[in-house]
Amino acid sequence: MAAINQVSYFLCSSSSSSSRRDLARASIQFPKIQTNSLSAFIPKIQSNIGVVEEMEFSRIPSKNQNKNNPKVSPDPEMMEKLYVILEAVSDRVEMHKNIGEQRNNWNSLLLTSINNITLSAATMAGIASAITSVPGAPLEALKVSSSFLYLAATGMLIIMNKIQPSQLAEEQRNAARLLKQLESEIKTKIAIGNPTLSDVNDSMNKVLAIDRAYPLPLLGVMLEKFPAKVEPAVWWPEKRRTSAKGQNGKNGWSVDLEEEMREIIRVLEIKDKEDYLRLGEKALKLNKALTIAGPLLTGLGAIGSAFLASSPQNSWAMVPGVMGGAMASVVNTVQHGGQVGMVFEMYRSNAGFFRMMEESIESNLKERDWESRENGELFEMKVALQLGRSLSELRDVAASSSRLGSDIDEFGSKLF
Repeated sequence: MAAINQVSYFLCSSSSSSSRRDLARASIQFPKIQTNSLSAFIPKIQSNIGVVEEMEFSRIPSKNQNKNNPKVSPDPEMMEKLYVILEAVSDRVEMHKNIGEQRNNWNSLLLTSINNITLSAATMAGIASAITSVPGAPLEALKVSSSFLYLAATGMLIIMNKIQPSQLAEEQRNAARLLKQLESEIKTKIAIGNPTLSDVNDSMNKVLAIDRAYPLPLLGVMLEKFPAKVEPAVWWPEKRRTSAKGQNGKNGWSVDLEEEMREIIRVLEIKDKEDYLRLGEKALKLNKALTIAGPLLTGLGAIGSAFLASSPQNSWAMVPGVMGGAMASVVNTVQHGGQVGMVFEMYRSNAGFFRMMEESIESNLKERDWESRENGELFEMKVALQLGRSLSELRDVAASSSRLGSDIDEFGSKLF
């Protein structure tokens, strides 16, 4: 107050009486206290009570709210089961990936080792046949060493031809790819929420089907590498129809779409699947011939090496002893270096893919109730994507098949 009085006195002494009263009044004015600033320090008791009441009221679901928002909270038990399956699938992906790399290494290492052993044996047999007339030459040591190497190469080659490491590696690659696809499906179901027991059983059946189609062990459950008849690979459980209702009363289906799907089945049957089964038969026959030829040639090389220099005329023994090893190396390189077993498995898996598509389409067409099928428009899009085509191209293929019949030249798939 003293400072205020001093300021007012100074102003009063330098102005007129009337202006002095105005300036003194202006200098004595205090700043107005804003109500908004005070409200920051006053607790909002009334508003907090309203928030509490609103929270309590929101806990009681209303009928209108249930009608407008029919979303149901996910079942914790179903979610937990899906997470358990997802963890098992992720573990299987790593297992198949690692074992596939290991078996691919088997193919490379065994191929290199057997070829080196075979060529070494052939070289020793050639040297032994060249020094038969040299006195004091280590002929017997070369003969025994060459025969032993040939026998070792024959045994290793029989084992390698039995298990077909390149085909095993392709099996594990296919399994890892399918399991990754299943892993993505399960994650999508979890993200969407509200999984059902049917989703859990479907995921479980898919895992077990892949396990049966591409087993990990070699003993007891290994797939037959030389079957009597080439059959498409089957890695899916029995198709189960699911309902996904569309916007119209026919669930996206029409008579034209049904006819289009029937034509697609026919194209896949007579062109795509049949072509890959035919190629698989050729690859299987070639693999069988090479499997027999390789050990046979190394066995002849061992016999020829054993009879080197047994008589003055030993040229007959030199031919299988040297030529057998050289030809066996070529056969082994073509079979395992060219990965004929892997090619056969690839053809078999491709045929299985088209068989799976046929079963998927047939399972929908056999269901007479359109509302119980998958949505027609979405199903058509899925088929087109799996075949690497647009919707217009897919319809053109169906129309061409209907017009030309069995004389159609175009394959259904453009992916492979």
